[in-house]
Amino acid sequence: MITFLQGATDTVKQVIDSAQSAAPNVLSAPPEELRFIDLIIKGGWVMIPIGILAFLGLVIFIERYLTIRKASRNETNLMVQVKQSILSGRLDGAIALCKNSNTPLGRMLQKGLLRVGRPIKDIEGAIENVGKLEVSKLEKNVGILGIIAGIAPMLGFVGTIIGVISIFHQVSIKGVIEIGTISGGLYTKMITSASGLIIGIVAYVGYHVLNMMIEKIILKMETDAIEFIDLLEEPGR
Repeated sequence: MITFLQGATDTVKQVIDSAQSAAPNVLSAPPEELRFIDLIIKGGWVMIPIGILAFLGLVIFIERYLTIRKASRNETNLMVQVKQSILSGRLDGAIALCKNSNTPLGRMLQKGLLRVGRPIKDIEGAIENVGKLEVSKLEKNVGILGIIAGIAPMLGFVGTIIGVISIFHQVSIKGVIEIGTISGGLYTKMITSASGLIIGIVAYVGYHVLNMMIEKIILKMETDAIEFIDLLEEPGR
C-alpha cells in the first residue's frame, strides 16, 4: 500500500514538473499579429469595390490638385504687364503676354483684349463666358470625390451586414452559439466598415480642399476682370 502511494506521488510530481516546464514556453509564445494585408483579405469581396473607390479618389485628387495649383499661381505680374501694354498702346503685346501665360486669367484677358473697340457690355460678356468655361474645367471630376465620400461608408456598412448575416447563418446550421465563432467572424467583417469610413473621410476632406482652392481662384479672376474693365473704361481708351 505504501509502495502504491509512493508511486502515485511520484507520478503526480512528474506531471506537475512537466506542466511547469511547459508553462514558460506557452507564456513566451508570441501572440498572433494582425497584418494589414490579412485584414484586407478577411474583409471579403466588398473590399474590391472599396479599393477601386480608394484608387479612383486618389488619382482624381492628385490630378486635380496639380491642375488647380498650376492655375492658382500668382498672376500679379501678368496683370501689371498687360496694364502697361494697354496704357502704352501696345495691344498686340498685351495679347501676346496673355497667350503665353497659358492660365485661366490669361485666357480671360486675351478674350477681352480681342474685343477691344466693341461696347463694354460685349467685352464683359466675353470675359464672363470664358471665366465660366475656365471654372468648369477646374471643377472637372471634383464632384466624383463627393460621390466617393458618400458611397464608400455605405459599401463598408453593407459588407459588415453581409458578414453578420453569414455568421448567424452558420450559427443556425450548427444550432450552438459559440462566442469564438461570432466574435472572430464579426471583427473581420467590421473591417469593411472601417475601410469605408476611412476612405469616405479622406475623400470628403479632399473634396472640400479642392473646392476651397477653386473658390480662391474664382475670387482672383473676378477681381482681375473688374480691374481690367475699369482700365478699359478710363478716359482715352
